[in-house]
Amino acid sequence: DKGGECPLQNQAMTSGHPESRFEGVKRTFPKPINVSAQILLDRERCVSCARCTRFADEIAGDPFIELLERGAKQQVGTAEDQPFDSYFSGNTVQICPVGALTSADYRFKARPFDLVSTPTTCEHCASGCGLRTDDRRNKVQRRLALEDYEVNEDWNCDKGRFAFRYLTDDRLTHPLIRDEEGDLVPASWPEAINFAAAKLAEVHGKVGVLTGGRLTREDAYAYAKFARVALGSDDIDFRARAASTEEAEFLAAHVAGTGLGVTYADIEQAPVVLLVGIEPEEESPIVFLRLRKAALAGTAKVAAVSSWASPGFAKTGGTVLAAAPGAEAEVLTALGSKAGSLSEAANAVADALREPGAVILVGERLAANLGGISAAVKLAGDTGATLAWIPRRAGERGALDAGALAGVLPGGRPITDAGARTEVAAAWGIDEADLPTEVGLQAAGIIEALLTPPIVDEEPAPGSEEDDALIIAETAVESAPTADDEPGDAADAAAEDPDFEAIVEEPEPRISGLVVGGVEINDMPDPDAFRRALKEADVVISLETRLAGVDAYADVVFPVSVDTERSGSYVNWEGRIRPFGKVLRDATSLTDGRVLAMIADELDRPIVTEDSNAIRRELDGLGFYSGTRPQPPAVTAPVAGAPGTGQALLASWRHLLDLGILQAGEQYLAATQRPSVVRLSAATAAGIGASDSDDVTVSSEFGAITLPLVITDMPDGVAWVPGNSPGSAVNATLNVVPGTVVSIARGGQA
Repeated sequence: DKGGECPLQNQAMTSGHPESRFEGVKRTFPKPINVSAQILLDRERCVSCARCTRFADEIAGDPFIELLERGAKQQVGTAEDQPFDSYFSGNTVQICPVGALTSADYRFKARPFDLVSTPTTCEHCASGCGLRTDDRRNKVQRRLALEDYEVNEDWNCDKGRFAFRYLTDDRLTHPLIRDEEGDLVPASWPEAINFAAAKLAEVHGKVGVLTGGRLTREDAYAYAKFARVALGSDDIDFRARAASTEEAEFLAAHVAGTGLGVTYADIEQAPVVLLVGIEPEEESPIVFLRLRKAALAGTAKVAAVSSWASPGFAKTGGTVLAAAPGAEAEVLTALGSKAGSLSEAANAVADALREPGAVILVGERLAANLGGISAAVKLAGDTGATLAWIPRRAGERGALDAGALAGVLPGGRPITDAGARTEVAAAWGIDEADLPTEVGLQAAGIIEALLTPPIVDEEPAPGSEEDDALIIAETAVESAPTADDEPGDAADAAAEDPDFEAIVEEPEPRISGLVVGGVEINDMPDPDAFRRALKEADVVISLETRLAGVDAYADVVFPVSVDTERSGSYVNWEGRIRPFGKVLRDATSLTDGRVLAMIADELDRPIVTEDSNAIRRELDGLGFYSGTRPQPPAVTAPVAGAPGTGQALLASWRHLLDLGILQAGEQYLAATQRPSVVRLSAATAAGIGASDSDDVTVSSEFGAITLPLVITDMPDGVAWVPGNSPGSAVNATLNVVPGTVVSIARGGQA
């Protein structure tokens, strides 16, 4: 409803006639009409300005709504059985001048003069959209796109506009600790802090930290500082997804602490934008809108190395350079060398990449394909194009800059650089010797260390202490009791040898505990291994907004604040800092940084991260690293496995609207999710005897997904399914990453 913020109403009130001159009967319609599950139309209000239809057609590329009929009968409508299923439909509500279009979620809930507005930043992806969050009586009522022409212009996606129910539902309100019976029970804050500190003190130096990609820059910095200072560990990773050492080394060398790089304006002005491992409409919607804008204006060509042209990519009119999962490096290498039999379209892209201003956008999904990132870096070097990295989650770039990655200190400083450690130690007020000096474990290494028994050195050097210990151990084995020995002989030998007990002790594990902040188990590439690692850990400390899968294994669970209850900032994919203010002024929940600071104080290793403003000042004081960064070695892509009969290489990415935890409880948003389907080429479908709309089962040794088939123009031997949609949770069900050979068969699950 536009009551109180309608421009026509304002003009009538200030300049209009005091009494209506209309004498007829006002036109009425049955109301409202569901244009989509979340957009409602009151036809008698519509003034046929065509703002909504022009936006849908010209900006979003989703011409699902049109002005129907003519003259007095003209009205906004949709084609029969074709609702307004657009990722950007909420923008039509905001630009409608008279309130003819309203959202099902906010309709008639409040008047503008009842609301308090706060500038905020979207937490759902790395686009960094500016938002205006309106609350009434300490409860968020709606979110609108905030005008910001450097980033999101006037628009935002429906996920950013409508997905905020998670802020209030099922919230944790008090700490939980696991009692002697193994149950999580409520505890006071002092009790929980003391309990967590005591547990962590037992495994000091052997604790891994997993933060996920949803944290603010300030909270990510608190985890980074907590790991190094309070835990004495560099075993930390923010990437709760498919990742690799190749990606970590690339981020450390080319992204961390580099500040503002490629911008939205650069995308619009580029002669060509090459997409690798990213689907913008699904993973960074504002990047998609800028690409479409540039493509329609004729200022930029768009190309993608992908297995097929998605609906979003088709709206850019771009060129797909087809590649099966794992073959991206081969295509990128060919574009750089211009060797081999490149197609005419590929040659045109290769030439355009050599023009000034060309841009290569690399998504986080490329990390799952070894050699892909190295090939992209080499392509940028060969052509002179500028390379930029776009993660899917809002907090990943900020976490990287804050040092929440093994081997990377705040500002992109290498932990192996003595000068960098000196700068950080001075800023943190600690002795440089207290900082780790070697690169720690990443997420996969942390999980593997928890699942792998410690290994004893095979052959110690002759004459060393280890060799002496081995001789004593062998003697102990030789003197072990046999069937002929008296019962007390072994005990007597142990009593006579003071080293006996130490010899038979098992070696210390590399990792014994975990601190987990905002990580969903099914976000991990191998959820089963992560569950087993959580079970094996001696200590698990969880910081969460509500009970999650990790908490089933946690010794202590701390409730922490969400974005509306704190101030902070994100760093978007450009490297642009996007601050936001506290919306709910009466909120008393604690930030991750404050909880970690209390634990660190109890450990007598203070980190002083209670206040977000103080953290920002500390980060600003540290600045970015200006020294020489170690350049990672190029990784050669392995030979991709060839699928056999009844098999295919798995391709997948997540839809914008899916089963993500931040969309929980959004019934209207869920109704506009794209359908879950499996996509195969015509030849691959024929190979299993399947036709369009048939059920096809994609399976691994862990599970199976059955979805209706859509035959698609894509490479043979590839099967695509959505990553985390209804009926298609790849990580949770198949437990494999894209590029893995899976089985395909016509029909439902056996």
